[in-house]
Amino acid sequence: MASQQAGRERKSTVLGRKLGGELLKLRTAKGLTQPQAAAHLTATQTKVVKIERGVVPVRDPDLHALCDLYGVERPGPARDRLLALAKADRERRRAKGWWEEYTDLGDLQEYIQLEAGASRIRTFQNQLIPGLLQTPEYARAVTAADDVWEDPDEIDQFVAARISRQARLTEEVPLNFWAILSEGALRQQVGGPTVMQGQLERLLEASAMPNVKLQVWPFEATAHASMTGPFVILGFEEPASLDVVYVETAGSRLWLESEDDAHRHRGLFDSVRRKALSPEDTRARLSSLIKEHR
Repeated sequence: MASQQAGRERKSTVLGRKLGGELLKLRTAKGLTQPQAAAHLTATQTKVVKIERGVVPVRDPDLHALCDLYGVERPGPARDRLLALAKADRERRRAKGWWEEYTDLGDLQEYIQLEAGASRIRTFQNQLIPGLLQTPEYARAVTAADDVWEDPDEIDQFVAARISRQARLTEEVPLNFWAILSEGALRQQVGGPTVMQGQLERLLEASAMPNVKLQVWPFEATAHASMTGPFVILGFEEPASLDVVYVETAGSRLWLESEDDAHRHRGLFDSVRRKALSPEDTRARLSSLIKEHR
């Protein structure tokens, strides 16, 4: 895939971006420029740019130097928090993930890495069943329909990776997953009636898991603010980490990392979940759709 190399080169993580954002705020609050910060580190401006974008890990000596320049008290809770964040970021970058054995994931590798580290995910989907709940047959039908996949082996890898991701739902400390699905996603005949029957049965099964909450936005409901497209909100337990919003379109994948973006999408999610079918009514709707396929 053309994007494969680019996907491997992006090593930033949510923790690195959070740390870089905080250092950027500290620098601008002091009225300092990137060249001035670079001079204090005896480094290039490019290094400061990469630190502030979360592209590279930050060593403790560099972090101490920047904190001294920005007036962060030593010792003190603010500095300790930044040091802990830098350490957690370095440890996450060093960790090997199961997804690294799949070489054809391209830009999705970064999403999978963040998903693997998330403690909670909330998503609204108006066209597709979320990957964490897809059956292998449904995942294959969706993947094969995308023109980006030119090699059957790539499709095999992508489907295998998608199914491997689902282990997050059954780990000792499982992912907390809350999905709101448009009824259209349940009625679209992806792969045909047999595939969809299996997929609906999988959703009904998953809805009984204590860490999974499913709601359906039914056809009879009125318009809502999220009709423009799907989104995923990833949340993390690490200190000072913010929610990250992931939006995928046919031509791009977009990360929204500001607190304003996270706040807006949390509001969108809450607006939809209040008007969607309850989890109990959702299970009833799924059971009814399964009977239709039989």
